[in-house]
Order: sequence, then C-alpha cells, then structure tokens
Amino acid sequence: MSQILSQNEDTIVALATPPGIGAISVIRVSGPETFIKVDKVFQGKKKIADSPTHTIHYGKIIDLNNEIIDDVLISVFRAPNSYTGEDSVEISTHGSQLIVEKIISLLVEQNIRLAEPGEFTKRAFLNGKLDLAQAEAVADVINSRTEASLRGARNQLDGILSKKVDSLREKLINTSSLIELELDFAEEDIELLPVDEILKNINEIESEIENLLSTFSFGRVIRDGVNVALVGKPNVGKSSLLNYLLKEARAIVSEIPGTTRDVIREELTIDGILFRLHDTAGIRMTEDIIEKEGVLRSRNVVKEADIVLFLNDIETGFDEGLFQEILSLNKEDKILKVVNKIDLKKINDNRYDVGISAKTGEGIEDLFQKLKEKAIGTNIYTEKTAIVSNIRHYNALKKAKEHLINAKISISEKLTGEFIAVDLRNAENSLSEIIGKVTTDDILNNIFSKFCIGK
Repeated sequence: MSQILSQNEDTIVALATPPGIGAISVIRVSGPETFIKVDKVFQGKKKIADSPTHTIHYGKIIDLNNEIIDDVLISVFRAPNSYTGEDSVEISTHGSQLIVEKIISLLVEQNIRLAEPGEFTKRAFLNGKLDLAQAEAVADVINSRTEASLRGARNQLDGILSKKVDSLREKLINTSSLIELELDFAEEDIELLPVDEILKNINEIESEIENLLSTFSFGRVIRDGVNVALVGKPNVGKSSLLNYLLKEARAIVSEIPGTTRDVIREELTIDGILFRLHDTAGIRMTEDIIEKEGVLRSRNVVKEADIVLFLNDIETGFDEGLFQEILSLNKEDKILKVVNKIDLKKINDNRYDVGISAKTGEGIEDLFQKLKEKAIGTNIYTEKTAIVSNIRHYNALKKAKEHLINAKISISEKLTGEFIAVDLRNAENSLSEIIGKVTTDDILNNIFSKFCIGK
C-alpha cells in the first residue's frame, strides 16, 4: 500500500455534485494543504486556516487578476473529524459549469491535484474512518434506485456486516492463538485447548459463515434487482401484460404474429424491489430474417434471466413444447408458469402458478406476490440482519469456509497443531479481506476505480 499512502500526502479536488447546470454545485477539497491553498483564492471576513471545524463561511472566490469568479459558502472540516479524516472543505457555488471549471482550475494552479474516482472514500478507508465493506457500501448508497436497495446499502454502511465478520475473525484468532501457543510448549505436553473444544469452535464459526452465505441470493436481489424474461408464443399477451404493468403503451399489441421483433426492456418496482422486464420476441420457427434474430436474442435473454415468466393463452392451453425449450435454457425453479386471458374462461389446468388477465388486471396482485417469492424466497430479514450482497464478500466467505473444512480434516486425520493453525489463519485472512484488515493495492484500486469522481 506504499504507493497509495504516498498519494495520501497530496491535496486533492473534485466536483462532488453531478456535472451540469443546477442551482448549486459543491467542490470538495481534501488533504494536508487544503486550508492554506483555498485561502489563496478565497476572500472572506476570516481566513479558512483560522476557522474552527464544522463552520460555514461566506465570501468570494478571486482569480489571479483579482476578479470575482463567484460568491460562495465554504464548509470547514478539520482532521480527524471529516469524511476523509483529513483537513477538508466543501465549496458551494452557483451551479454553472463554467464557474465550477474556473474554480477547479484555480485550485489546480495552487498545486492541488485532481482526485481520482473514489479517492475521497479511499482516503476515508486508509485513515480508519470506514472499513472496506463500509467504503464499498458508499457506492451502493449512491447507486440505490429502490427503497430496498437503499436499506440494504445503509445496513452495510452502518457496519452491521463488518461487525459480524470481525466477531468471527476474533473467534478464529483466539482459537488459532491457543493452538500456536501449545506448539511453543510441545515438549512439556501442555494442552491449552482440547481437540473437542477446537472442533466445537470451528463448527460454530462455519455455521455462522454458512448463514451469511445463505443471505447472498436475497442480498444480490436487493442490491442489483431481478431480470425477468417474458416468454410465450406469439399473441399470448406478453406485450399487453407489459403495457398493463407499465401503465403505458410501451409495446405494440397486434393480432399479427411476430409483432415484437426485438427484446423490449423496461423496469418495474414491486415493494421496493427492482424488476427488469424483458419482453421477448415470440419463440417460434420463422423464415423472416429479422424475426429470426429476435428469436435468437430471446433465447439468450431466457438463459440469463433470474425469473422466466412463461405466459400461456387460456384458450390455446399450456404450451408443453415451448416449456421444454425453456427448460433446456434455464432451471425449472426459475420458471413462473402464468396463464393469461382468464377473463374469457375459468382455469382448468393445475400446471399454472397463477392466472391473470392483462386486459382487466385480474390476478396481477397475485402475479406480483409470486414474482417476489421467486426473487427473494420466503426468508425474512430485519434491518439488523447482516446481509451479503457483494460478490467479493461472498467469495471471501466461501474461501474462509473451505479453510475451516480443511482444518476439520486435519483434526480427523490427527495431524499436528501446525496444520490446524495454518488453516485457521488462512480462514481468518479470508474474513479480513472483507473489511480490509488484509488487502493489496490491486484490490483497493479495483474497488475504488468503480466509484464516481468526487466521492
């Protein structure tokens, strides 16, 4: 981390609000020379360098020719009580792109460096203001698009997952430390921790890791949303259903087969969960070159879908041939079998999961409930439950579990304590990767490069 730490000595600047025209823009500056450098372009009643932390000061930004660029408010944050843990200011200007560019250029002329993507949050992590899991949650909060995704991101930012992982680390460290201490007294034949107790500790930790792993499918849905493929033969009502759900005529509805030539993508939020709907071209044999391409794209969408909404027409009945084709592309437990046009006649086929009418709206609430159940199952998690939503965390937990299994194998084969201790230390290191107790420059750069500039 030496390169990252040396960069931390720089003072950096970036626009913290979205670029473009608005009422206000906020420019963030952070680093050891923040106050001195900002004072060179700021004209107010009091110097920023002489101002106490968490105060706001009115003044003007002046260029090198002593001309006023803008009236501003400057918020002062002194280390360590700032977002980054460093001396920082936030300059609130009028929301003109020209003004922002002029102020940032002025600051760059004072040898303040333009910040890299995510560099403010990276510094918060390096200065101990956030652990790595919490830092990653900052990006999730920014990118949240539904109530559920925001709650999940807040859960992680508040440190609920981090505390759980750190607790498991401590248990592993305590167990492995006693095993390693026993090795120092091997000649005296001193047993500090009986084998049964070691095995009990490992099993308890493994069980807790397994519980965390089991939350991933739920966490991923909350964070990323769900891809739903609407599949059915032409004219079963896929486009009509999409239009009903969106409350607008998004897809062309016609009695002519093959009207939908490409995949139409739209989004729908159900009880805070984001569902991305993909209205596919009717899957069928066709000689039409354009429609053939639409059918090919439909098959690819079905392969990648989290849920396949298999729509049938109540008058033509359950399409067994198409159902088998869907099964060749995706798993059966991901398929939601739906029959449309129940306003015309009663359902007399028990193969359907739900019946609807895209014309009248009958059964739509039942469809929503079935979609939610497919997406998140029946598990109920509270806001205080540690949830895994990040693939990096999931993989680290899996590695930790594998090391614990290896430790149990070592115990069953009656290997010496060195082997058990190594496995436990490896498990502990895997958990440490989640919260950044053990990390590398490559991991950090990969994580923070995905952030927006200014955060």
